[in-house]
Amino acid sequence: MKRKSPVQNMVLTALFAALTAVLSQIMIPIGPVPFNLGVFAVYLAGTLLTPGNAAASMAVYWMLGALGLPVFAGFQGGPAALFGKTGGYVLGYLFIALFTSLAVHFSRSTGIILLAMAAGLACCYGFGTLWFMHLTGLDLSKALTLCVAPFVLPDAAKAAG
Repeated sequence: MKRKSPVQNMVLTALFAALTAVLSQIMIPIGPVPFNLGVFAVYLAGTLLTPGNAAASMAVYWMLGALGLPVFAGFQGGPAALFGKTGGYVLGYLFIALFTSLAVHFSRSTGIILLAMAAGLACCYGFGTLWFMHLTGLDLSKALTLCVAPFVLPDAAKAAG
């Protein structure tokens, strides 16, 4: 496989950060964590980019949001959005992108890739839920009911998509 130039890598990284921002706006507001297609973009980044570029695309996405650009779900941006109640899930996108990309680049087994996608999503859920609990004072059961249970099947469908 031909190596991509540094410029191609930067363009792909920026493209997937932008795609994540755009798909994050396609949402259905249910509960405290909106259901959106941002996770689908993260799975795509992990599937199509190298591990380093997949992680970098999520870092660019975070930085754009932290600087105030309205890239997070509901056209939110700024440090308050990134570090608010749902910020842990956005930061958890890194796990999905990285685990998926590592599996795609080091295994051709569909089962291994799907397992890596599930592991990345589980880490994202874990990180985001702990973050949510810390900021809201809710217990684990209530946080999982509000922030994870409604999203397991839709997020699994995004991985299969």
